[in-house]
Amino acid sequence: MNRLLDKNDNLSIIIAGMFAIIIGLGVARFAFTSLIPFMLEDYLNITFAGILASLNFAGYLAGSILSIFIKDINQKVVLFRVGIFLAIISTLVLGFSTNETLWIIARIVAGFAGAMAFVVGSAIVMMKLQIESKTKVMGIHFSGIGFSILTTDLISRYVLSSGGTWQDSWIILAICATILSFYSIYILSFDEKVKQNVVKHKFDTSIFSIFVIILIMAYFTEGVGFVVQGTFLPDIINNLPGLEGYGNITWTLVGLAGIPSCIIWMRLAHKYGSINIIIIALLLQTIGILIPTFTNNIYLNLLSGVFYGGTFVGLVGLFMNLGGQLAKNNPVVLMGALTTSYGIGQVIAPLYSVYLIERYGNYDYALYLTAFIVFGGVLLLLIAKKFQTQRV
Repeated sequence: MNRLLDKNDNLSIIIAGMFAIIIGLGVARFAFTSLIPFMLEDYLNITFAGILASLNFAGYLAGSILSIFIKDINQKVVLFRVGIFLAIISTLVLGFSTNETLWIIARIVAGFAGAMAFVVGSAIVMMKLQIESKTKVMGIHFSGIGFSILTTDLISRYVLSSGGTWQDSWIILAICATILSFYSIYILSFDEKVKQNVVKHKFDTSIFSIFVIILIMAYFTEGVGFVVQGTFLPDIINNLPGLEGYGNITWTLVGLAGIPSCIIWMRLAHKYGSINIIIIALLLQTIGILIPTFTNNIYLNLLSGVFYGGTFVGLVGLFMNLGGQLAKNNPVVLMGALTTSYGIGQVIAPLYSVYLIERYGNYDYALYLTAFIVFGGVLLLLIAKKFQTQRV
């Protein structure tokens, strides 16, 4: 027990980091996907749901870019705490109000809060860990994304199965987040102000080689690929003939598949090369996106959830790890470029999706376009291999 309350113990740091991911990504972001089928029944329409998703990602993008340029770890701790607080408050708004303006503000704030809890929180975890191979341990930390999907989905389903409404689910999720927040805020802090010597490096434009530019463009396609299923997957499955009610089971599998994905893909990249493994992951994601468009077979559609959960977490780790290797002395600049590219894809995808859904009355064309864009990322990376002049 004493070990779990030790701020400097690696186990407690990892647990606190995972709790932060559950709050910032699970409650403030992915729970929205889990509850979409129920909110569509008596409150949301598909267009407003897409707009809310886009605004949430816009808030996350703004927070992610801000966090990259905050160097002082003491400021990061403050931002982390603010993010945790905002994640909880913005979630409560959804439970107590149906005012559209408040929902718009809440989803933007929730996106920003998610970036503070996840991006900034991960930086604090990275600094506090006292272990030689931090990269491997961070793989365990990022498995918290899968846990965040799984836990928030199970909580929501329990509330709904017990006779509660989707609004009750938001309130219970906020209460659970509040309980977890005490531990995260306590552990992910420092007993005294940390003194840092920030080394400034001259901006080196040479890092933006043709290979890196293509890599940034490919990460945009993954931003698109992440969003459509990450926003609508339960409703996509529920709308297939004979699969009504299976949407949330598929979403549960997304969370389960996401837990080990980062660790597995990173090990494969170390053995076979990052670009080769990214291409394979993107191809699997493309197949998963297309499955609901050509079959209503339950097993294949459950597999689409596994393909999605098993790729999107790992792809973030693969792209960012490769970017870190290529960044030389300018990690902030390159990570900022990659994050911005990915974020723009996240913001755009829900908007074209709802347009196509409204026009054609189903999800097929939104999924076709999304799969086409993700496959474009594969083609870009095949081209990039020709310009890969250094071993990464």
